[in-house]
Amino acid sequence: MNEKLVTIINEVRANKQQPPLNDLCASSRLREDVGLESLDLAELTVRIEEKFGVDVFADGLVHTIGEIEAKIARVKA
Repeated sequence: MNEKLVTIINEVRANKQQPPLNDLCASSRLREDVGLESLDLAELTVRIEEKFGVDVFADGLVHTIGEIEAKIARVKA
């Protein structure tokens, strides 16, 4: 798992006074497992775009950490 991505996710969670997550995997679902809501996903998108130069929601919704990682990897390849 990309440590920068985990940091970003935990920053978004911290804004909601949620504890950091250490156990994220590719199959972790953004809403159900990570606990993000619509506004959190918008913040996550902005932070990922700033850090990686990737708009992960540009071509549709993503639902898991693995989908985000795949989009970042495609752009970085």
